[in-house]
Amino acid sequence: MPVIKAFQPNLTKLISNLLIASFILLGSTFVAMARDQIVIVGSSTVFPFSTSVAEQFGRNTEFKTPIVESTGSGGGLKLFCAGIGLEHPDVTNSSRRIKKSEFDNCQSKGIAMTEVVIGYDGIVVANLKSAATLNLSLKHIFMATAAKVPAPGCESDCALVENPYKMWSDIDPSLPAKKIEVLGPPPTSGTRDAFQELAMQGGAKAFSTLNALKKSNKSEWKRIVHTVREDGGWIDSGENDNLMVNKLIANPDAVGVFGYSFLEQNADKLKGANVDGIAPSFENIADGQYNISRSLYFYVKHAHIGTVPGIKAFIEEFTSENAFGEEGYLLDKGLIPLFEEERDAIRTQAVSLKKLEL
Repeated sequence: MPVIKAFQPNLTKLISNLLIASFILLGSTFVAMARDQIVIVGSSTVFPFSTSVAEQFGRNTEFKTPIVESTGSGGGLKLFCAGIGLEHPDVTNSSRRIKKSEFDNCQSKGIAMTEVVIGYDGIVVANLKSAATLNLSLKHIFMATAAKVPAPGCESDCALVENPYKMWSDIDPSLPAKKIEVLGPPPTSGTRDAFQELAMQGGAKAFSTLNALKKSNKSEWKRIVHTVREDGGWIDSGENDNLMVNKLIANPDAVGVFGYSFLEQNADKLKGANVDGIAPSFENIADGQYNISRSLYFYVKHAHIGTVPGIKAFIEEFTSENAFGEEGYLLDKGLIPLFEEERDAIRTQAVSLKKLEL
């Protein structure tokens, strides 16, 4: 069985830094042992896919089962880019593409890497199956989660005010008369980044005031449309998606934000909201109809290949048709596969260790 550790970080940068410090201390042990296991960190969304591949890899090859840790996309990239050597991870998973600032940090440490896209995932707003079904628009989602919104009733050239919406029905009378409580991923999460870029930013397009701000002051516009409220309407809920289910059970009026793959794994308990009239289904995400979707990634450190055994073989397993193909075992975990031509291209780039350039 693999060594699997799903961290449950607090919501503060302090706890995130403590996790990173813990990994560095753990890394010292690996060095002392002349590490012969692949170490993987990163996204909680990619975690179940990476874990499944690690299990298959450990069972079917001569290599040890990789260690997989869930640290969040941002936390994983911070660990990955900290340096070269056995005290640092070999692979990091991410539910968003690496940022230019993160890539530059890696480059400053002499780290070359290969980027591997493994498939697609949707981001869902979900609640208990026993609760009322939500029919949301991207505009509704922005109005429910943003810290500042255009003043209610204003059509153009509006003042931006602290979010006044307390109930879903305050936003739209067709929505439930329930308190807005959105349990969401923390700032270290790639799901949080993608939610801000796809859902909040998408919903902000409905407001002419914010569109004008984007033209006049793009950095201020981005700050406004990406900042979640801190008055209890949005609640950071950690990197462990399994805890989200318990919190939703304890508070049936709340909704949670997480990846479609997690919704698929908990379909007996949860249901996803329709967004702009489209349900978050496998088919709708695969063909692009559901508009809150993103690609999933992992990154491989070139300098560790040949030092830590099995990295190239792990890449081959992850990008095999048996794993991420249209009938691969990762589909049972909720992965939405790339199209065949995309998979072929990704596999070629991955196994040839194409160097990422941004």
